[in-house]
Amino acid sequence: MLHLKAEPLTAEVFAPFGDVIDARTADWFPINAGRTRRHHDLVKVETLGEGARTLISVFVSQPVEIPLELDFLERHPLGSQAFMPLHEERFVVVVAPPGDEIDPAEVRAFVTDGRQGVNYRAGTWHAIQSVLEREGEFLVVDRGGEGNNCDEYPLSIQVVL
Repeated sequence: MLHLKAEPLTAEVFAPFGDVIDARTADWFPINAGRTRRHHDLVKVETLGEGARTLISVFVSQPVEIPLELDFLERHPLGSQAFMPLHEERFVVVVAPPGDEIDPAEVRAFVTDGRQGVNYRAGTWHAIQSVLEREGEFLVVDRGGEGNNCDEYPLSIQVVL
């Protein structure tokens, strides 16, 4: 079993896997007669393949227990997948670089601060949604359309905070 300690999520350490979504650190400009700050174009949404389209969904996830035990990671080879908490839910992020196989030495674990989201790049291996403390609602942006866009890779992982 691979044992990981989740580290704080930052844009710099997460860059090989995707983007951190955090309006607090993003540039913005005023809109709506100056009443709204637009934090514009925070991530690159990837939808690959013919007939691909962007989906916007809300996921409602039940909390996990720590240590978090996983028996696989998944990837979406045809598009990115973004998760943004709607009510400051903290969650655990487990990722590995794209490729046909996963090198256990390259698997990383992070914990968000509740206001951060993530955008996994197309093909990035990641764990299932793992919200902490309470049920969580997440705005999810990912790819719809034809083709198999979910692969699973068996791997035994235990994550602690």
